[in-house]
Amino acid sequence: GKTLVAITNLPPRPMMGIESCGMLLSAVNNLKDSDDEELHLLMIDNHIPAGARLEIMNKPDMYEIEKPINCTGYIHIAFSVGSKEKVDAMTEQLKLDGYDIVSGPRTTGDGYYESCIVGIEGNQIEITI
Repeated sequence: GKTLVAITNLPPRPMMGIESCGMLLSAVNNLKDSDDEELHLLMIDNHIPAGARLEIMNKPDMYEIEKPINCTGYIHIAFSVGSKEKVDAMTEQLKLDGYDIVSGPRTTGDGYYESCIVGIEGNQIEITI
């Protein structure tokens, strides 16, 4: 089975003619070179216990700016997936899902096997062993 994120204890409200008392968290992915969208439910690892706190932050005066891949500030995060085969498979899946592949999969000059994509907020995401 899979575990998904649901928000409960919300005030009931009518949605599409039915009283709703909760919410599932999801993300919408705009497909590249298309007006179509894909809806993805937010899934989590099964080892996170039911009732764990979820923090959603909001700031009313936020605005979007163009961000080059090489800039100062928070621009890079890395995830270790455990094997070369998993790096290759995840990179291929992300490519099929429409993410921009910045580099790889490849062995870097300092010996790391990795690939890099650009995430939805313009940050570089490194997938490594």
